[in-house]
Amino acid sequence: MFPKNVIIFTILLCFLSCNDQKKTTEDTKAAINTEEQEVVNSAKKPSTAQANVVVLNKEFELPGLNRTRKIRLYLPPSYTTTTNKYPVIYMHDAQNLFDDATSYAGEWGVDESLNTLASSANFEVIVVGIDNGAENRTNEMSPWDHPDFGKGEGEVYTNFIINTIKPYIDANYRTLSDKENTAIMGSSMGGFISHYAAYQHPEVFGKVGIFSPSYWFSDQVFTLTKNKPLDKNHKIYLLAGLKEGSEMSENTQRMYDEIVAASHPKENIQVFIDPEGEHNEGFWKKHFTKAIVWMFDQHQNL
Repeated sequence: MFPKNVIIFTILLCFLSCNDQKKTTEDTKAAINTEEQEVVNSAKKPSTAQANVVVLNKEFELPGLNRTRKIRLYLPPSYTTTTNKYPVIYMHDAQNLFDDATSYAGEWGVDESLNTLASSANFEVIVVGIDNGAENRTNEMSPWDHPDFGKGEGEVYTNFIINTIKPYIDANYRTLSDKENTAIMGSSMGGFISHYAAYQHPEVFGKVGIFSPSYWFSDQVFTLTKNKPLDKNHKIYLLAGLKEGSEMSENTQRMYDEIVAASHPKENIQVFIDPEGEHNEGFWKKHFTKAIVWMFDQHQNL
């Protein structure tokens, strides 16, 4: 017979192990609320943004919501020395894309990664980073209501990108404005709204990068995907990490299967489940260049 205290310890250990994946997923959901908080740079962190990142002086109003939004813009290294036109990627949570000083918990390093890619592969792209709405972030990044997480304003936010931000960028910068050269990309709720935008407006976005998507937020995203299959030339990149919780990776794989079942060519969809992937900017930074190279067909230049 085992001592009573050994039996109790063994049962407790099993319980904790069995609930570890559930807790990880719950922590990921809780991170949504954390990410909504406005960044307060109390530590006065030095800026890490590269010289070719600018913050536009103009603030843009979200129609009907009485809110304005700041835009952070990455311009290619050759932008000021050539007359070239460039593809464009629209990204969310701009505070976390380029600069450690404005980020909540570290930056993606989008500017450093793209400067390196410009040098190594001679591939350049404009990135339009849209600041998140702090306490309104979750509302703006879901087109559907959630009983616990608020009202869906994602359709308004998506239309804001398409009807306000994109026309301004195309009019004031040298862009390749067609859908084949326009991508949308984000993580967590940003991945969720990127998926929605790509499927709801395939005439605008021909490529989509969906990192750690919050598919758990609403099953309606699966219904949308089933009922509105994309054109076969659209490129879809899906990423999740096993350390984000089993629900994240399972939903991402489920979405991949749904897209393939809708006859989307496998050569135009990628899914990567990283065994070490966690729900943070470091994970997304690690996979950013790989996703860009694949979405814009730059393998041959590396």
